[in-house]
Amino acid sequence: MDAKVGAATASAPGDAGERRVLLLWMIFTGLSIFAAFLLWRYGLIRLMVTSDRTYISSVIAALYVVTCVHCFWRTRAIAREGEVARGCRAILAAPDGPRALAADARGLPSGLVTDHIRSLVQKAAAQAKGPVDQTLLLRTLADRLRGSNGFGTFVSDTLMKLGLLGTIIGFIIMLAPIATLDAADKVAMKSSMGLMSDGMAVAMYTTLAGLIGSILVRIQYYMLDAATQKVFSDTVVLTETHVTPALERGVGTSPGTRQ
Repeated sequence: MDAKVGAATASAPGDAGERRVLLLWMIFTGLSIFAAFLLWRYGLIRLMVTSDRTYISSVIAALYVVTCVHCFWRTRAIAREGEVARGCRAILAAPDGPRALAADARGLPSGLVTDHIRSLVQKAAAQAKGPVDQTLLLRTLADRLRGSNGFGTFVSDTLMKLGLLGTIIGFIIMLAPIATLDAADKVAMKSSMGLMSDGMAVAMYTTLAGLIGSILVRIQYYMLDAATQKVFSDTVVLTETHVTPALERGVGTSPGTRQ
């Protein structure tokens, strides 16, 4: 009982550290929202929406907002897993910490890291003797921690390609009147110049929106991937220093299963 209380107390100061990735995301998103407010305040967003006749820029903006929500959801999940890893380390590092591995490690906080530890306990109990190799289980843990992080790379590439698509469409709109352009007809010349200006606006605004959206998405998911890698590295250190040595000594496994 005292050990668990001490472990909880030890893990409390680390909670803020593990939420750092969520705080970084919120700071980055707050700066992005502030920049968007300034663009709206000076009428640049309104100008982009009204000038882009293809609405590709609006699609890029909507897709970026959806991606930010997804990144926030994944960042929260990784922050929770980081807290679980720190909680497990605090419990297992206590003098009687290895006892927490008994009964399939039900005394540890729930999460993907704890599921990995439980798999190690089950593997140690199933094999008669010898070292506990967690290589394959670590690969599974890495895939589960990454989850849908690859969605960020997909969206980043999609935003870039949407911007390129808008560039091509804009140049088509801009160059279409040239084939029927009559220099003697001033009315047609004026109309053609208007179409060329609209095409150039489409090309420039969609390219700009695609590039900015792709860069911002890359930054967010880079921070998310870095946090995911840190949780994975902490889990490897935790299991190699506290879990597998205890399991190889027979702690936490059923009596008589290891010689």
